[in-house]
Amino acid sequence: MIDRRRFVRLAAASAASPGLIVRPASAQAWPNRFVRIICPFPAGGAVDITARILAGRLSEIWNQQVVVEDKPGAGGNIGAEAAARSDPDGYTIFIVAIGHAINQFLYPTLNYDPIADFAPITMLLLQPNIMVVPNTSPARSCQEFIDYAKANRGKISYASSGNGTSIHLCAELFKRLSGVEMTHVPYRGSAPALNDVIPGRLDVMFDNVTSALPHVRTGNLRGLAVTTAKRVPIAPELPPIAETVPGYDVSSWFALFAPAKTPREIIAKIHDDTVAALGHGPVKEKLEQLGANLVGSTPAELAAHLKSEMEKWGPLIKEAGIKIES
Repeated sequence: MIDRRRFVRLAAASAASPGLIVRPASAQAWPNRFVRIICPFPAGGAVDITARILAGRLSEIWNQQVVVEDKPGAGGNIGAEAAARSDPDGYTIFIVAIGHAINQFLYPTLNYDPIADFAPITMLLLQPNIMVVPNTSPARSCQEFIDYAKANRGKISYASSGNGTSIHLCAELFKRLSGVEMTHVPYRGSAPALNDVIPGRLDVMFDNVTSALPHVRTGNLRGLAVTTAKRVPIAPELPPIAETVPGYDVSSWFALFAPAKTPREIIAKIHDDTVAALGHGPVKEKLEQLGANLVGSTPAELAAHLKSEMEKWGPLIKEAGIKIES
């Protein structure tokens, strides 16, 4: 992740006058028509919302319409295949989440290669999940939950928004590092899962901050901790799980890729303008209200992050026997 000072330098550089930045002719001519961002998830979700906030600002920067095209299904694989098969001319951008790193371990086959078929542009943001329990739970801290789970071995259940989601993996990593036993109950999305956690039909959920925090704020759920290694500005009162379970660190993340073989000078322009967009006041404010920690990495840093996520989750998915049939 880049630090705040470097973020400001990148944003300032990309916002500078075109006369101060020498660009190859192909980058200077691009874009001369609309650009699409393929989102592999349904409208209204966190990834789609992020894409639309970003598209609005990039439309202003490029003086061309940037449209978001939702292609949901198969855990993001339908959108990924469409992006991978698109012309590498800079007019198709792909916004991804953790599925881009883990789907190869979850599904029997993929019709695309998450590394070879894509060119990294930039990591957009990191977002925490929150460990939440019903208000009727005896646990008021992460350690109390661990003690309660160990005292009730075989009786603890956790909810997720589906097999292979970041919410599911958060819980599996917690099981591995804390030594507790929990039974997985998958749902079709966070909302129905939370509907069973709130009345106490399930014991815990590691839900995305966007959907979980409002319930914590209204008192429908009790927040115990965040999944990131450090406290987060949007919920500073919640300690990180890592204070109780050393080595625990999970973030949801969104990033931009382009089809492989997209010209490097166009990748560079998309990167620079995206980083500038992330630093734009209204964009920054909207994304931070969603609990986002804005990043704006280099393409090389994004490639390294993707590799580290594959190395982190691949063995855990195999060990836990998590599979999704195509």
